[in-house]
Amino acid sequence: MIRSFPRPVFDATTGAKGGGGFGNLPEWDLSDLYTSEDAPELIRDLDWLDEEAAAFAADYEGKLHTLDAAGLLACVQRYEEIDVIAGRLMSFAGLRYYQNTMDSERAQFISAVQERITDATTPLVFFSLEFNRLEDEALAARLAENADLARYKPVFDRMRAMRPHQLSDELEKFLHDASVVGASAWNKLFDETMVGLTFKLPFEEDELNLEATLNLLTDPDRSKREAAAKALAAVFDKNIKLFARIHNTLAKEKEIDDRWRKMPTPQHARHLSNHVEPEVVEALRNAVVAAYPKLSHRYYRLKAKWMGLDKLQVWDRNAPLPSETPKVVSWEEAEKTVMEAYAAFDPRMAEIAEPFFKKGWIDAGVKAGKAPGAFAHPTVTTVHPYVMLNYLGKPRDVMTLAHELGHGVHQVLAAGQGEMLSSTPLTLAETASVFGEMLTFRKLLDAAKTPAERKTLLAGKVEDMINTVVRQIAFYDFECKLHAARADGELTPDGINALWMSVQAESLGDAFVFMDGYETFWSYVPHFVHSPFYVYAYAFGDGLVNALYAAYADGLPGFEDKYFEMLKAGGSKHHKELLAPFGLDLSDPAFWDKGLSMIAGFIDELEAMEA
Repeated sequence: MIRSFPRPVFDATTGAKGGGGFGNLPEWDLSDLYTSEDAPELIRDLDWLDEEAAAFAADYEGKLHTLDAAGLLACVQRYEEIDVIAGRLMSFAGLRYYQNTMDSERAQFISAVQERITDATTPLVFFSLEFNRLEDEALAARLAENADLARYKPVFDRMRAMRPHQLSDELEKFLHDASVVGASAWNKLFDETMVGLTFKLPFEEDELNLEATLNLLTDPDRSKREAAAKALAAVFDKNIKLFARIHNTLAKEKEIDDRWRKMPTPQHARHLSNHVEPEVVEALRNAVVAAYPKLSHRYYRLKAKWMGLDKLQVWDRNAPLPSETPKVVSWEEAEKTVMEAYAAFDPRMAEIAEPFFKKGWIDAGVKAGKAPGAFAHPTVTTVHPYVMLNYLGKPRDVMTLAHELGHGVHQVLAAGQGEMLSSTPLTLAETASVFGEMLTFRKLLDAAKTPAERKTLLAGKVEDMINTVVRQIAFYDFECKLHAARADGELTPDGINALWMSVQAESLGDAFVFMDGYETFWSYVPHFVHSPFYVYAYAFGDGLVNALYAAYADGLPGFEDKYFEMLKAGGSKHHKELLAPFGLDLSDPAFWDKGLSMIAGFIDELEAMEA
């Protein structure tokens, strides 16, 4: 259960080249974690972790079944304290690393800390295994005796969901020790390879990094977008054997782990960690795939018409509209826009968000070696979250700020649950972020002064929603196909390419033709490497937020208070309990159609503008 540093979530529509012209971009102040890599407090915590983990094992291993309710509560609270210190150490090492992944000292430091924590916490592996061997009746009796212990029941339920899949104590300890040279090592190889890639463009004097080149896919100049897409394809192709090796190895490692744990499907472990039923995810997936024709297929035909093209190329997918006036949004304006949108919903939301801007909780600038994309990391409940962006002044970057700040607000509110109960399953973790985006979008839409401005905003939102829903479900289908095919043997790069293209053609529709080389674009998506089957959480969150926002727009009494209570709950409640106050039920097969109809409604409005 001791968690490691989560990898950043990349946004494939953002990019980076450098940082001028956006105002004073904030940088992280990590001193709330530790002041430096050799800070006395950091050394103290590493030593404490060694000693306390060993003492915990000496005090409790083989004895959980003998503890009364008070004794079991004391045990859980000690474990939680270890979780806090380990999380604090890994957060500091991880955040420093992602500020500059090309810095060999930072890379060495995160590896050293990770290995030290892995070694220290190996004695704790017994805890969840032994806890899961407690008899149901005996555990229920202890929970009934002690309300403070009963508060942890959601954590216990998630642990015990793994009971059919846990291995012997000895094998679990071996896997824990081996983790630093397994998936973790391949993840690091992927990260360092990606950050080190450079791309030569005919109109740029210097080679660009991945962020900067991806950013050109949103440039108003079609020739620049085309050059960027072809440069990406050329470099990905040169490295395709390495990327295929990484994916083959990780998929095989997962297949072995799943087989030993008797997981029924490759996706099942993700569903368990998300605390969501497989049939709910399947209903979401089926609803989105069925809606491809009325969403992505229809919108992209409309976009081709606006651009005066018979067919779109892949470099047109995120292109600005011809009628769109290029705009650079300063950091000050971005902050003002998001904060005003948050405050208009509820002043409490802006109050929680304000320290992110004032206290060094955001790192926004683009710097050499900095990880691409954006993420919000909760660190630990005794500190506060940190947000990372690569801000380039694009209108979509404002939405990324609103998104990540939503995560941050959620993490601050959930911290009151304590370390073990604060963490929200991925499916619900996207709720506050997507809701923050929706609040910001609606504020901008309401302020639109002309039909052209409204059209630009609507089209941008539709594209973001297609990227969040359609594209992520296509990614999920790709992963399902990849893991199913890998179970039958090693996959060639061409084999993986073919799987990628099968889902791209289906999801994007007949408005597209695909350039030679696009078949390799699976290689840069980090979710496939870091977090298998993570991607459906984005579509899950978008559909859920659409339904929540509809309830808000319809004037559901006390919505704001209900919303804050939902965020404060963190991981302490199942999705059915969390959403009941809003009259929502994810197990209803028709639920997802309601969210998808909001996207379709925006496209209806765009079509009506053409009439």
